[in-house]
Amino acid sequence: MKEQNQLEGQEAEMRYKSQMEKIKKKGRADSRDKSEKDRGTEMKPGTEKAMFAEEKSEEEMEQELETLLNQPQEQKKKRRSSLAAVKNIRNWSPKTKKCGAAVLAVAAAVLVLRALAGGKSSAPAVASMPLERGDVVSTLSLTGPISGTDSADVVSNLHAEVLEIRVKEGDRVEKGQVLAVLDRTDAQKEVDIAQNSYELAVSEYNENIRDTRNGYEKAVQDYNTAKLNYDRNKVLFESGAVSSAEFEAVSNGLNDARREMESYTVENGQAVPDKSYELKVQSAQFELDQKKKDLEETEVESPIAGTVVRVNSKVGQFADKPEDEKPMFIVENLDQLEMELQVSEYSVGDISVGLPVEITADILDGRTVKGTVSSISPTGEEKVGSGSTERVVPTTVTIDDPKSGLIAGITARATVVTERAEDVFKIPSSAILTEEDGGKQIAVLKEGTNLVHLIPVTTGVESDLETEIAAAAGEELTEGMTVLLSPEGLSEGMEVVPV
Repeated sequence: MKEQNQLEGQEAEMRYKSQMEKIKKKGRADSRDKSEKDRGTEMKPGTEKAMFAEEKSEEEMEQELETLLNQPQEQKKKRRSSLAAVKNIRNWSPKTKKCGAAVLAVAAAVLVLRALAGGKSSAPAVASMPLERGDVVSTLSLTGPISGTDSADVVSNLHAEVLEIRVKEGDRVEKGQVLAVLDRTDAQKEVDIAQNSYELAVSEYNENIRDTRNGYEKAVQDYNTAKLNYDRNKVLFESGAVSSAEFEAVSNGLNDARREMESYTVENGQAVPDKSYELKVQSAQFELDQKKKDLEETEVESPIAGTVVRVNSKVGQFADKPEDEKPMFIVENLDQLEMELQVSEYSVGDISVGLPVEITADILDGRTVKGTVSSISPTGEEKVGSGSTERVVPTTVTIDDPKSGLIAGITARATVVTERAEDVFKIPSSAILTEEDGGKQIAVLKEGTNLVHLIPVTTGVESDLETEIAAAAGEELTEGMTVLLSPEGLSEGMEVVPV
């Protein structure tokens, strides 16, 4: 029995040292965790020393056990098995008690830690921050292509061979400058044919004028002669010198002469030729003008001043069939750039002409370029490639700085500043509590306490993260007051632990 007690004492001492080392580490870690979570529940002075003392008298350990035994019934139940084991130590022999003292210290330390862990404050910890003033900016972010403010696709409808290309990509050109020269052989032939047709139409028109005027003059003369003959025979008929049949024939002759004279259209005393001849002349003139224009277009000119950004034509190709059906040339005015945006029908009401825009692009290496909303289309259109019924409104943003570093043809990101509030109270949007009736509240701490006070507020400008607020009637907001960031579940007068 003596050897057995010695062996048990040695084993208990070894277990004691091992457990004590673990408890020291665990006690420090738990103390730190407890401090971070509870913020205000501090360890009593001397507790740590009592917890981690390597030697205790039996009376001291029994006193600590009695303290633990006096804790609430619920905690007693949780530790019933541990206390029962400790009480059995009182029945050990003196030598066994000496060896078991180490075990008792371990048990006491564990119970103390558990007691401390069970004594947490019931007040919930809530994230908080001081109320601040500042600017709140509401924005709308979109992407779109950069282009010149004036752009022209240069094409040709002539089926003529390209003989010469006079520009290359990047060349600056003026309005009317020749970009390419085409074979004019066929165009010249067409002009010659049209010229002949026109001259023939004019000749026929002039001849018709002469014939019409001569015919009209003869008709007038014939009418005048018939009228004199009629007047003379009327007198004779009335005197019985001529028969009624003879007079009727003279009367019919007068009517025929009148109808012939009236068949001509007369303006300002002149007979007007047949309109069909005039229309032939006009048609021939139009055709001739078109052929002359085609001949002129054998020299392909730039319709605007700008920079040649694309050359899609080559010598030897036909002008009306450029590479991949693209324009022969694309000329853009790069002195002033703009950005084309497709604004959703749900957001277009938030923007207006004149709003500032911040533009970013990969080519800018982190820099931001300023722009301005310059135009908003009065009509919407289908969103290309969206597969939805959403409509978009084309909107143009003018780049303010001509030397911004942006280039045409790339895609950039635009942030339109739709609304701005300066030097106002602002908080994270998630810290605003919306009531069932639509009213809004924020939760703050009553001054000098940890008690919740709910303040009705009105909201203003909203950014992606923050919202402008103002106190409702009868309330007041003060810069620096503590705002609770998670107001859900909080009530007036409730105690919390701000963190």
